[in-house]
Amino acid sequence: MKTIQMGGVLPTSAVALGCMRMSGLSDERVDAIMDCALENSINYFDHADIYGGGNSEVLFGKYLKRHPGVREKILIQSKCSIRSGQYDFSKDHILSAVDGILSRLGVEYLDALLLHRPDTLMEPEEVAEAFNTLQAAGKVRHFGVSNHNAMQIELLKTAVSQHMIANQLQFSVTEAGLVTSGMNVNMKNAESVMHDGSFLEYSRIKHITIQTWSPFQFGFFAGTFIDNEDFPELNRKLAEVGEKYGLSKTGAAAAWILRHPADMQLIAGTMNPDHLTDICKAADVTLSRTDWYEIYRAAGHCLP
Repeated sequence: MKTIQMGGVLPTSAVALGCMRMSGLSDERVDAIMDCALENSINYFDHADIYGGGNSEVLFGKYLKRHPGVREKILIQSKCSIRSGQYDFSKDHILSAVDGILSRLGVEYLDALLLHRPDTLMEPEEVAEAFNTLQAAGKVRHFGVSNHNAMQIELLKTAVSQHMIANQLQFSVTEAGLVTSGMNVNMKNAESVMHDGSFLEYSRIKHITIQTWSPFQFGFFAGTFIDNEDFPELNRKLAEVGEKYGLSKTGAAAAWILRHPADMQLIAGTMNPDHLTDICKAADVTLSRTDWYEIYRAAGHCLP
């Protein structure tokens, strides 16, 4: 599998395994999806302290105990800041959240910690103190954010000295706002509306890797567009392009994301080894410019 430079500093697989759905799996099924990920050269694993109420991290930690040689071969990321009914970037919460994450995972450090969703009551100086404490203690090696816009990161940077290596954002061929607004500049149609503050361009300038969550979903967890009767033209085009490159429709949709020169990292949330293998195949395919745009238009997007 091809690798990318996360944040310009950390070599990672272009596909990461998102572990949100790991909660509730048997040890055998955890072993199956983890073995599949490693066999397909995935070295990056994404968690959050709220996934399964923390149980996803517990099950992942049990896998690491059953396979003691794995930890030093992989990179583990987790996220914090979402609490019941609120978001919390306070120093005390970040520090206690990381201690909980490390305990559930049974590891001594995280390769990356992301702030999960923006806290409008954030005080950048508190975040900086938390990050400095975690880094000095060897508990977190790199830092990033999730669901943030460019100015929110700039606000963090008024006090935080660490480079933000990643921003995790929803992105798929149907939820393509990161690219649609940029291709409809100076227009007055719906796709010209910018919801992310030019984050795609900002990420490339600042060397922040976009990690794409829900890469096969439409809407906000509304369901997958793959084999969905509401997206007939898109599925026909994905099948056609997939056949050309030896990919499934899911693989073609993944290749569409990975074709972008921003070097995004696709977060694959499947717990099905066959599906994960299909997705990983896409990392070694480069769609032609024509195929990329044909898939884009088949999803219903306009070109002015």
